[in-house]
Order: sequence, then structure tokens, then C-alpha cells
Amino acid sequence: MVTSAPRRARAFFTAHPARTVVLGFAGVVAVGTLLLMLPLATESGRATDVSTALFTSTSAVCVTGLAVVDTGTYWSGFGEGVILALIQVGGFGIMTMASLLALLVAGRLRLRMQLTAQAETRSLGIGDVRRVLIGVAGSTLAVELAVGAFLALRFRYGYGNGFWDSAYLGFFHAVSAFNNAGFGLHADNLTRYAQDAWITLPIAAAVILGGIGFPVLLEMLRHRHRARTIGRSNWTLHTKLTVLTTLVLLLVGTVLTGLLEWTNPATLGAHDVPGKLLNSFFYSSMSRTAGFNSLDIGALQASTLLMTCILMFIGGGSAGTAGGIKVTTFAVLAAAIVAEVRGEPTSAVLGRRLAPHALRQALTVALLGVGLVMSSTLALLSVSDAPLEAVLFEAVSAFATVGLSTGITADLPEAGRLILVALMFIGRIGPITLVSALALRERTRRYELPEERPVIG
Repeated sequence: MVTSAPRRARAFFTAHPARTVVLGFAGVVAVGTLLLMLPLATESGRATDVSTALFTSTSAVCVTGLAVVDTGTYWSGFGEGVILALIQVGGFGIMTMASLLALLVAGRLRLRMQLTAQAETRSLGIGDVRRVLIGVAGSTLAVELAVGAFLALRFRYGYGNGFWDSAYLGFFHAVSAFNNAGFGLHADNLTRYAQDAWITLPIAAAVILGGIGFPVLLEMLRHRHRARTIGRSNWTLHTKLTVLTTLVLLLVGTVLTGLLEWTNPATLGAHDVPGKLLNSFFYSSMSRTAGFNSLDIGALQASTLLMTCILMFIGGGSAGTAGGIKVTTFAVLAAAIVAEVRGEPTSAVLGRRLAPHALRQALTVALLGVGLVMSSTLALLSVSDAPLEAVLFEAVSAFATVGLSTGITADLPEAGRLILVALMFIGRIGPITLVSALALRERTRRYELPEERPVIG
């Protein structure tokens, strides 16, 4: 019997979802590379080399923001449009694919586990594919239009730009912010707006909303009238963990940035107290998800760079446009540490006991992330003369698809650029496909091996 093409495609996706995601994003990167290589894509009218086009396309599709050329001066209007389209496709695809993979994983589990998962999440069901697509598209469009219009008005009446220039600046930065890409049209990124809360705060809001993930946004909207506090709300554990951990990390990042850079004349030291607080919060928001900067990254203290590496590595929420190992992974590991220190047999958080397989998956994602960053840092050190702190910062930024840079990206040799390209792609696609693959491979063992404890520590 001949199988229809749609059925074969559906069978391929359900059998190899990780492969489908990788091939899809690789195809978009390839198309973007070809378009950016066209002479039409540059201001000079000359064709771009493969390395620069590939790096820019990968950074845009993986919503990273690292760049080897200045976006606003090197690329033409057509080239900037291609980059913006790649950012939008990449961000929409990431949120959609992550949400759909979650549905696929739920659909492949046994009925008893499906009912348990549905009772725990209450946010996405097995038949919610259409709602996911509409919801991701609707939330993306709503946030980008609102933030873009606000920024456009500020650029128009606050800085005297023309109508079309203001609209272009506003919506370009809004799309880049919600998708956590960090691409800007100014050579100094957003440092010229460091004292302007009407620019930085809307961008920070868009970054945070895009970074917490569509399932969390959906649930927060659904229970917006009944959520007085996080602990007493009707939110699921995933939403509670995401929101709570995000707020804690934002606060910690703001406080540490302020303490470490308060007197640095090259960063916060040049601002008044309100400006210092504003830029501390903005830097904390960007360092976990997006690559916009209102401070000179290259002038930061080494201690600030290390703190930033930690925040970047943790990243944002699952099924969102942020990268890193995700805040829920960090929260699960933190809960396991607390339980072990207390001598408790199981991990619990916010009145819920965590499943053992959730801890195993969190450990796998975190340790593989550490291994990937360390091996990439070693490889970059072998081909570059840059100091360790700058190279490590660049590697973490690429893996976590953040886009912040100390300024060494453009100076890296060809081999270094290719390492960052691979790191951005793996860092963006890897956690999504890895967790789904682990969940789909879950099996019930019908026997138990003899238990024995090795010496730990």
C-alpha cells in the first residue's frame, strides 16, 4: 500500500523530531547565508564573503546578536530586512517548535503519564497544536507592534527622526528585542540611550516577555485575574518556577551589577544615581537573554564579566526565545541541592515533589552545557590571542545565544568564527532537541539492579 506524502512527512516528524528541527533551522541558515552574500545586501554593493554571511545568518536565525560587521553601516536596507526576517523566523520557529515538541512528547507517553502531565501542567494539551500556532503568532505580533509603536514615537518626538526612520528604528529594535536577538542599528548599540528610560525599559520588557516562553505567557494571561501571589496562584509549577526564578535572577543581576560597577568611570560611574539603577537593571535583563547593551562591555570589571557568564549560562524560560540551560533547569538543580543538604530523600519546591527524571534531565542539560562551553573556550584559546576572560565570555554568550561581546568577535580568525557559528547553532537547537529526545526515549524498566553506593566527594 502506498503511503501518502503528508502521512510520510508526519511519520518522519514523530519518529525523528530532533532531526526535523535541526534540518529546518539549518535550511533557514543556508537560505539566509545565500541572500546575505548578494551584492544587493551590502551598502558598498559588493558581495559578502561566505564566512561573514554565514556568521550573520546563524546569529540572526539563532537569535543571538553576535556580529562580525556593524549591522547599521555594513548591510543595506535589503540586508537589514533579510536579518530582520531571519530573526523573526528564528524566534517564531523556536517558540513554536519547543511548544510542539512538548505536545509531541506528551502524546508519545503512556496514557497514565499523559493524564499525570496534563493534571500538572493544565496549560498545553495533546490536541493544542492549532492553539499553540495561533497563540505564538498572536503574542509575537501583539508585543512587537506595541513596543515598536512606542519606540517609534520616542524616536520621532524625542530625537527628531523622520517618520519612516522612526518607524523603522522602532520596529526593528522591537522585533530584535522580543526575539531576544540583540541586533541593533547603531554602532554603539544602545549606549547613546543609556539615560533614556523611554527606550531602554520597553526594550527590556519585550526581552523579558519573549524570554519567559509562550506556555508561561499563555497561562499568565489565562489566570491574570486570579494570580495575586506566585505561591497562591493557580499557575502550574513550571510557570511558578519560571516567573519566580526570573524575578530572583533579575534582582540579583541588578544588585551585583550596581555593586561591582558603581564606581567604574567607564561604565556606571559616569551616570547619576537614577542612571546607575536604570542601567544596572537593563544590563541584568540583557545579560540573561539578549545582546543589547547600554554599557561598554569591554570596560566592565573582570568580576562583572564572570557574574554575567553565570547569568548568561542560566538563560531564560523554556519554549521561549531565550537561550542557556533555562531557569527551570537551574531551579530544579537548586532544589536538589537543598534537599541533599537537608538530608531529604526527594526534592520538592513550592509544595510539589519533583520527579526523578526531571532531575536527571536537568543534570544532563547542565553538564553537557558546561562541557560544550569549556571545550569551545579551549578551542578558541588555541586559535586566538585574546585573554581567557574575554574568550570565555564570548563562548558563553554564543552558547546561551545572548549576543553580548567584549569586542573580540570581529577580530577572531576564520577558525574562531566557525567555532562560534557551531556553538550558536548547537546552543540554540541543542537543549530543545536533547530534552525532547530524552523524554521520548524514556522506558519503564521491569526489574531493578542490586543497589550499591560509591564514595562521593
